[in-house]
Amino acid sequence: MASNKNFSPFTLFRAVANFSLFTFYFSLHKYPLSSLCILLIWVLSLTPFFPETPFDNVEFADKWTHFVMYGGTCAVIWWEHLRHSKKASCRPNLRALFVAMLCMVLLGGLMELLQAYAITTRSGEWLDFWADSIGVLLGSGVGALLRVCCFR
Repeated sequence: MASNKNFSPFTLFRAVANFSLFTFYFSLHKYPLSSLCILLIWVLSLTPFFPETPFDNVEFADKWTHFVMYGGTCAVIWWEHLRHSKKASCRPNLRALFVAMLCMVLLGGLMELLQAYAITTRSGEWLDFWADSIGVLLGSGVGALLRVCCFR
């Protein structure tokens, strides 16, 4: 993704951060692990640099990291939602889980845009976005399996 010098990334970043903090505050009591995972995605995605690791030589290590972060977060969202639904003796809201999946895909896209336009030491990549999206789909599949196997 190409950089645009006329774009004001800090205004967009501030608006997104305010919305995220607002959402994080209200979801913290019902979805604490999911909120922590999302906060971790924000921090790791917007950190300007990373130290070298032994996995730097692994092909597509960055894509696997995106896949695991977003897939794991989506599975945790499913688990917390199913756990809360079971406590409340009500059926899980599958529409809410679908919206959560969609929001996770949008979060992946937003992180890539912020990396491309707001952080000079990072770059947004389409392959990272696809890894995020595939992770969300597989994480949702794990969540659906949890529903069938553990929460009936």
